[in-house]
Amino acid sequence: MPEITYREAIRQALRYQLRHDERVFLMGEDIGAYGGSYAVTRGFLDEFGEKRVKDTPIAESVIVGAGIGAAVAGLKPMVELMTINFSLLAIDQIVNNAAKLRYMSNNQVHVPLVIRMAGGAGSQLGAQHSQSLESWYAHIPGLQVVAPATPYDAKGLLMSAFESDDPVIFIEHTALYPMKGEVPDDPYYLPFGKADIARAGKDVTLIGHGGSFHQAFRAATQLEADGIDAEVLNLRTLRPLDTEAILASVRKTNRAIIIEDDWQFGGFGGEVAAIIQEHAFDDLDAPVMRCSGADVPMPYNGALEQAALPQEADIVRLAKSMV
Repeated sequence: MPEITYREAIRQALRYQLRHDERVFLMGEDIGAYGGSYAVTRGFLDEFGEKRVKDTPIAESVIVGAGIGAAVAGLKPMVELMTINFSLLAIDQIVNNAAKLRYMSNNQVHVPLVIRMAGGAGSQLGAQHSQSLESWYAHIPGLQVVAPATPYDAKGLLMSAFESDDPVIFIEHTALYPMKGEVPDDPYYLPFGKADIARAGKDVTLIGHGGSFHQAFRAATQLEADGIDAEVLNLRTLRPLDTEAILASVRKTNRAIIIEDDWQFGGFGGEVAAIIQEHAFDDLDAPVMRCSGADVPMPYNGALEQAALPQEADIVRLAKSMV
């Protein structure tokens, strides 16, 4: 299989959808002439035209509202919000309309809307542009929340997102766009709610999603040198969540560490820890541990930003303390 970037994997999925389904169109800030803030849609305006690739005003609530209307009317829009931070300006449309219309209409109205947004920190963009808010959206019934960690994940999960009749929150970590990995040229679909065991192990389970998955994998490599065999679980989607894979892994290793960039208090890792505690308590040989971001707004200074994010050394330290 050819190696391509995370960015190109997303481009391939979008291009396939635009070419093979006339109902699909893209809309968002600077996605046309500029090519997108992260160059994902570069060249799409020339290739598909203004009817299929629409630049919008800087008005996130309007963008998502228009996407919801188009989806209800029978189209399949992909809305791009420049970052997850700006999605807060559209949260009423996302939470009170997109997520609830199917339920409130007694299954008569569906919202096949894909909302792409970039999240995460590590690029020195400051406190208002460096947040990991996926747990906010995973909290909401009616939304599906996807957090691809690899180019293979990104293409396969985005292809599946366009197959859904319900709104999908598709969160791309900003640090992953240039990362390369093997991706098939042909279209393929990864199911939601199916995690990936990226590395088998027997001593401790490291659980991550998006950018945190790579921290977990690198930490597992370091732990191997110290004789600790870590299993690495890539969640891929937060809602639906593959609880069976989580529990099966923990029952095998008897220990778990959950890694996320988000703040620990109220973070998604707490939900995963609660699931393990409730359903696999008798299998645990140590308390479930969490490795999360510091409980502060993200600093702009590069050194302070890294200090506020979980690091491989933190994961290794926790694993050694458990084993």
